[in-house]
Amino acid sequence: MLAVAALLLTTCSGSSPADDSAESKTLPSKTSAAPTGLAARQAAAVLAEATGVTTLGDPTDNTTSRSGKAAGEEASPSDCLQLITTDTVSIYEYPSPGIAAHRVEYMATEHWRQVGRFALAWSARDQKLIDDSHRTDLVKAIQRVDAVHDLDVATARKSGS
Repeated sequence: MLAVAALLLTTCSGSSPADDSAESKTLPSKTSAAPTGLAARQAAAVLAEATGVTTLGDPTDNTTSRSGKAAGEEASPSDCLQLITTDTVSIYEYPSPGIAAHRVEYMATEHWRQVGRFALAWSARDQKLIDDSHRTDLVKAIQRVDAVHDLDVATARKSGS
């Protein structure tokens, strides 16, 4: 399942001309606790495995391009925790589902989908060629894997107390 997790990658934070206007949307607050779920790199690997391939194609950690904190700059509430970009999909990992939902809403295209704390994007040239049924398969796979991972974490906590 770890192979499927490596599949999720795209962009995290960043500004657009709309960010400079007085009409900018307010971002949800980050939670102080670090997420305990599946990470974007793991998600990419799991997605590859779940879809029957070895890799989603050239998985690259691009977190520093979309996270002020990762780039050694001032952190932003919209920073992603990890961004993994592949030939198939970009997987953005956020601290909470609320921040992921905000990013997907902000991007407002059919090329973005939210899955829990993740935003999956198909906005690069090769990614745009991925058909809708394959995108849906990737979304369903990450939903299953994330649910199993959350159950495993909860079970481990319960048995460790």
